[in-house]
Amino acid sequence: MAWIFLLTAGVLEVAWATGLKKLALGFSWTLGVVTIVAMIASLIALYAAMSRLPLGIAYPIWTGIGSVGAVALGVLAFGQPLSTTTLLGVAFLLVGMLILGADAH
Repeated sequence: MAWIFLLTAGVLEVAWATGLKKLALGFSWTLGVVTIVAMIASLIALYAAMSRLPLGIAYPIWTGIGSVGAVALGVLAFGQPLSTTTLLGVAFLLVGMLILGADAH
């Protein structure tokens, strides 16, 4: 169950990061509230995951999911260029998350 909470926390992190970017492009109270709710929900889900997973595994994987997801949405939704360097960085993040996750018992 902790892994489900951690995945949920990561997806919510991508959601609020995307909300912040959209807010920077044009403010909306509705989007602002949804973004804040996603932030709080992400932290609550991370808290639930950390009740079973070590800090050194849960936190880096949470931020890694957020980072990889933000890059993907940056490319798909905001036209961010996808370079070889970006792909290599995402690959390193994914490998690091897999290695950390393999260390969880």
